[in-house]
Amino acid sequence: MLQAALLRAVNVGGTGMVPMAELRAAVVALGFKDVRSLLQSGNLVLDAGKKSPAAVETALQAGFEKAFGFQTEIYARTGAELGEIIAGCPFPKEAKSDPAKLHVLFMRKAPAAAAFEALRAAIKGSERVTGGGRHAYLFYPDGAGASKLTSAVIARHLGTPGTARNWNTVGKFAALTA
Repeated sequence: MLQAALLRAVNVGGTGMVPMAELRAAVVALGFKDVRSLLQSGNLVLDAGKKSPAAVETALQAGFEKAFGFQTEIYARTGAELGEIIAGCPFPKEAKSDPAKLHVLFMRKAPAAAAFEALRAAIKGSERVTGGGRHAYLFYPDGAGASKLTSAVIARHLGTPGTARNWNTVGKFAALTA
C-alpha cells in the first residue's frame, strides 16, 4: 500500500539537513519499496506493504535516528486518508484561489474539539483554523512566514506537535499515493 511519510523539520531553514538520496537509501534499507522523495523538505512516498501508518511512523523514526543521528517526528498517511483530507477541505475557495496559503497540519493524535476552540481564541491575526481527527486545516491569508500562528503556538494549544504542508504539496501526495 502506498503511503506518504512527512518528516518534521527536515531541510527547513537550514536545520536538520538530510540529502534526499541518503534519506531514500535509508528508507529502502528498512525494507520499504518504491521510495520516492517529493521536493527537498522531508516528503516521501513509499510502498509500505501491509504496514499501518502507525507502524510506518515507528519504523521510519527509529531508522531515521540510527541513520542520521538525530530525532524527528514522522507522520504517515495512506492514499485513502489523503483523499479524505482533500474531500473534507473546509476552505474550497481558498484551495483553488490561493493553495500556497492553505496548509494541512498532520498530527499523531486527534486533539479534542475544545483544543481547537482554544487555538482559534489565541489567533491574533486573520488566520483561520479548523480541524478534526489527526489533521487540521490552516489558512494564512497574509502568508505563513510572517504569521504569529507558529508551530509552537499550535502545538501548545492543541496539545500535540505536527507538521504542516501547503495545499499544493498535499495534492501532489494524494496523486502519488492514489
